[in-house]
Amino acid sequence: MQVVLFLLLLLLLIPLFRLFGAEVSDKLFVGFGYYGDNGKSHVFSPIVELVKKLSREWILTVKERIDAISAASIKNGGRVFQVDSVAGASPSKQGLFQDLRSATTLSLTWTDVDNTVSFGGYFSREIDYEGKSVFLTYIRQLNLQNTALGISLSQANDRWFPRFKREGCPKSRNERKIDLSITQLWSPTLMFSFIYSDIYSYGFLPSPYHYYITKDWARFESYPNKRKASAYTLRAVKLLNERTSLNLMYRYYTDDWKIKSHTINAEVYRDVKRNFTLGFRGRLYTQTKSFFAKSIGNYKLNDPYIAIDYRMSAFSSITLGTMFIYKPKKRSLRHLKFKGSFDLYFTSNNEYIKTWYGVSNLNAIFLTFGVDYNF
Repeated sequence: MQVVLFLLLLLLLIPLFRLFGAEVSDKLFVGFGYYGDNGKSHVFSPIVELVKKLSREWILTVKERIDAISAASIKNGGRVFQVDSVAGASPSKQGLFQDLRSATTLSLTWTDVDNTVSFGGYFSREIDYEGKSVFLTYIRQLNLQNTALGISLSQANDRWFPRFKREGCPKSRNERKIDLSITQLWSPTLMFSFIYSDIYSYGFLPSPYHYYITKDWARFESYPNKRKASAYTLRAVKLLNERTSLNLMYRYYTDDWKIKSHTINAEVYRDVKRNFTLGFRGRLYTQTKSFFAKSIGNYKLNDPYIAIDYRMSAFSSITLGTMFIYKPKKRSLRHLKFKGSFDLYFTSNNEYIKTWYGVSNLNAIFLTFGVDYNF
């Protein structure tokens, strides 16, 4: 059973606590997230999630998230007084937030002794964008529940509604993803998992608002309308002792836009006390540039593709963070669990970031805090 719990968590579709009717109680989670960077973007995100055990086999999960965004229209090309048409960039007379995004996720999970199925959908809406997706995951346990095979399918269909006319420009973008996985309990204290991901994106793939501007001409970003990618992820979880665990991950990504990336992630969790867990994590990411990305200043008006998003260029990043879980000892609070995290994110110096955000590299912080309540 531990194998399938771990595997579903790896597939990133449903949280660990909701997987088995025999082990899951009704829960309500209320939380808050914050993102802020030196490009003067800020996102405040209240979250509410309900997990309801319908029967021994069925679990229902409903999640609602709202992202309140300030500086939704970032300063274009480092030009403080020139903004795009999303909602009005940085200091705005329209109020504290320039955009609101609401996102709802609904899923059902069914399980018996050796099989687990989860399926559901996601819908989000903001002033100029609408996202929809459906997903399905199946996991089969084998070898006395020491081995698990999994397959996950998802399809996203998004539409954007630009605040100004873009004649002849598609209004939709779509993505299909397939994950195939195998997880093996190697010993009572060691588990390995391998996931292969096949990703296919098509439609309008750049941002509708990013543009490249010179003193003589200007053009919106333009990308190929298809993108085929593959990713290979290897994870290991090692219980170092009764109170300490180590989680390691390596991911290799490649696509037909010639981007190749490597991600290394390490996490250590320690039960400092019986009711208090503390964790630390570090992530290193590096990628090559797309085949159409050039040095800023080298684009020509008749180039078939033009990029201004730094994610099309070569760059690297580091993320460092910590997290905690606290369970109060008081009998009156025994149904509560407090969780929080704090992460710092840094990119390398990048001319694309300098051109668009007006800073040499991006520095950001991520904060989360929430409370679980067991019914």
